[in-house]
Amino acid sequence: MTEVFIFKTGVHTAVHVQQVAALFGAVEAIKQWSFDLEDCDNILRIVARGIRPRAVEQLLLQEGLACEHMAYEL
Repeated sequence: MTEVFIFKTGVHTAVHVQQVAALFGAVEAIKQWSFDLEDCDNILRIVARGIRPRAVEQLLLQEGLACEHMAYEL
């Protein structure tokens, strides 16, 4: 099942976005992703299948980037 996850991040610059792009390129479960760096929480939105939010948080933390899953309901 495809899921959408929203994260508050410490990603602030284009360099950080490039880091994440390299990271996510190797993760087949992540189908689409995007940042809203104009939002005060630097929101990361991920469309994925077969990955949990905690795994995404760990990926970014390994790169030294803060990331916190935000619960939401449609």
